[in-house]
Amino acid sequence: MTVLSRQVFNVETRTRTSSAFAGVAALVVVVAAAAPFLVSRGAIQDLFFILTMLVLAQCWNLLAGYAGLISVGQQLFVGCGAYAMFAVVTLAGLDPLVAILAAGLFAALVAVPTAFFTFRLYGPYFAIGTWVIAEVGRLLFAQWKALGGGTGTSLPREAIRDMAGIDLLKNTFGMKSAQAGDALTYWLALILAVAAIGFIYRLLRSRQGLGLAAVRDNEQAARAVGVDARRMKALVYLATAFITGMAGALIYVQKQRISPDAAFSLLDWTAYVIFIVVIGGIGTIEGPIVGVIVFFLLQHLLADYGSWYLLILGMIAIATMLFAPRGLWGLFSARTGIQLFPVRRILKGGAPDISNSQDIKGGPHG
Repeated sequence: MTVLSRQVFNVETRTRTSSAFAGVAALVVVVAAAAPFLVSRGAIQDLFFILTMLVLAQCWNLLAGYAGLISVGQQLFVGCGAYAMFAVVTLAGLDPLVAILAAGLFAALVAVPTAFFTFRLYGPYFAIGTWVIAEVGRLLFAQWKALGGGTGTSLPREAIRDMAGIDLLKNTFGMKSAQAGDALTYWLALILAVAAIGFIYRLLRSRQGLGLAAVRDNEQAARAVGVDARRMKALVYLATAFITGMAGALIYVQKQRISPDAAFSLLDWTAYVIFIVVIGGIGTIEGPIVGVIVFFLLQHLLADYGSWYLLILGMIAIATMLFAPRGLWGLFSARTGIQLFPVRRILKGGAPDISNSQDIKGGPHG
C-alpha cells in the first residue's frame, strides 16, 4: 500500500524578530502616551516635531519609495491643510480638532486636479510639476485677505483656549492652558503617526501593495499582468495628500500662526523630509523612523553653525547616497537580515497534508 499526500506551503510575511518588535513597539507607544506626565514641556514640543516630521516622511516615502512618484511639492498639501484648518476655525468657528479632519479632506480634494496635471508628466518633469503647482498654491493663498494675505494671521485665542479636551486636562491633571494644549496636540501627533505607519504597513502587505511594488519596479510589466498602474498611483497620491494635510493642520494648531511662506515652505516640508528618507532608507518603513531621529539629533548638534548647517546636511546626504545608497537602515538590514516591518512574502513548506491521502492497492490479493 502506498500513501500519497500533498505538501502544504504557507506564505508568511512576519518573522520572529518582527513579532517580538510588535510587542516592544506597543510598549513604546504606551510609554510615549504617558510622556506629558513624565517630561518637560520643551521635551513634549521636541517629540511633537519628531512625530509630525515622521508622518510627512512616511507619506513621501510611500510616494517615492513604493509608487515611484518623486514629488518635490508636498508642501502644497501641508499648506492647504494648514490654511483649511485656519479657515474653518477662524471663519466658521469650528473646533480645531474637527478642523484637522476637514483639512485632510480639503488637501485630498486639492490633490484631484493636481494629479490630473502631474500624472501626465514622468520622471524629473513630474517632480518639477509638483513644485510649480505648490508655488501656485502659495501665491493663491497669499491673496486671501480674510486670513492675512501675504503676512499671515494667528488663531483666535479663544479657539485654542476652548479646544475640546483642554478643560478636561486642566481639571483632571491640574495642567495650565499652554501645557494642556501641548499635551493634546502631542497625543494627536502620536495617534496620527501610529495610524499612518499602520495604514502604510497594511497597504504594503495587501494585494494592492504587491501591485504597487510591481508598478514601482517595472510599470510596463505590471500593466502587462493586469495591474492598473494609474489607479494605484492615484490612490496612493490621494491617501498621502489626506494624511499630509492633517499633519499640516496639526502642526499649525500647535504653532497658532500661519503665513504663506511658512506653510508652503519647500525647505521645511519637502527638502528636510527628503533628507530624512534618504538618510534613513527609502523604500522601507523603518527608514523614515531612523532618519527622523538622525535629523533631529543633527539639527540640535549643528544649531550653532548658522548657514553652515544646511551645507553640512547636504554633505551628509551626499555621503550617504555614495556609500550607503539604501540608507542607514538599508545598510543595517542588508548586513543583519533584520526587518521590523517585513512586507516580502516568504514561502515556507509545512508538514505533509494527509487529510486527502489515498490508498493505492495493487496485486491480485488486494
